[in-house]
Amino acid sequence: MTVLQRYFGKEILRAVLFVLLAFLALFAFFDLIGELPAVGHGGYQIQHAFLYILLGLPGYTYELMPIAALIGTIYVLAQFASNSEFTIMRVSSLSTFQAGVMLAKIGLVFVVITFVFGEIVSPASAELAEKLKQQAQGTISKEFRSGLWTKDLIKSHGGDGEVIGTRFINVQELLPNGQLNGLKMYEFDRELRLTSMVTADAAVYRGRNYWQLTGVAETRFEPTVFDLSTLPDAKAGISTVKLPSRQLISEITPEILSVTFADPDRMSAFGLSAYTRHLAENNQVTERYDIAFWKKIVYPFAVFVMMALALPFAYLHARSGGVSLKIFIGIMIGVSFKLLNSLFSHVGLLNTWPPLVTALLPSLLFLVGAVLALRWVERH
Repeated sequence: MTVLQRYFGKEILRAVLFVLLAFLALFAFFDLIGELPAVGHGGYQIQHAFLYILLGLPGYTYELMPIAALIGTIYVLAQFASNSEFTIMRVSSLSTFQAGVMLAKIGLVFVVITFVFGEIVSPASAELAEKLKQQAQGTISKEFRSGLWTKDLIKSHGGDGEVIGTRFINVQELLPNGQLNGLKMYEFDRELRLTSMVTADAAVYRGRNYWQLTGVAETRFEPTVFDLSTLPDAKAGISTVKLPSRQLISEITPEILSVTFADPDRMSAFGLSAYTRHLAENNQVTERYDIAFWKKIVYPFAVFVMMALALPFAYLHARSGGVSLKIFIGIMIGVSFKLLNSLFSHVGLLNTWPPLVTALLPSLLFLVGAVLALRWVERH
């Protein structure tokens, strides 16, 4: 069994690596075509496009690893079947359970690689790629025509006490280095009465939840402004102060703001968890990021499901179709899994399914399919 384990591992690792590199080359080619229209805008040149595409490959590695594991394993097992090697292994007392255990041990390597790329390599490279592109083009990020909007809580005792109000922040420009330009803040008390409006030319993050605002104009509103009986004297409740600079304590950080422009599927589970907590604390909808978080946890284990789906192909003889046909079927299964995974994310979001169920269902359905296929080939 040790000899067979090494033989299986060597052949499958080689095949999966080949399939993965072929997919990465294909996706890199398509990305290059997509980036060519942007070349020449600002300082964005062809070398920046190549580097941008290169930094995007870890994300594709994470997404394609289960599919590459499926196709590579199908290729190896189909080769074993066509050369009667798997038949000899079965005659030598190799059971289906033992073959499954060997594939699971090999799959564990791919699971770890997928997790490392999804949690560490891909988020870092995706963030670096976006910064590189923005700096080369000299552009900034905008979410809406009116700028970026976000919500924050106002806390007493320097941000460590109880919640005493709510702050809505509007940013016209977010630079690649995290600096904010054209800042507007509307602060409300716990009864949702407007207490102040602050504008600033720029804001720079100093760490530890401190922002340094420059070119500040703060207008404060007394509660009597909203009392109709005192409307003639309302101006007496308004005061405006202009300051060259001031500090702002806020739970909003450049990392949280950058999430607004990031694809949740390219974020790490840690980043998704932190941003989900921020949204929950501000009573905002978290379902989209909850689903993305659980998909991030579950997706690496889809490698086991894909390799289980490949095992029945070892029991099919050459007359059931050549290796090329089986690889084509594997590609179709991989594409179906990818599409179903994306479909369930949207359906689960629309129907408010539990995030864990939404993330698990595609893998569970394909696992059931793998078990049924194994039972069928063993009987026939």
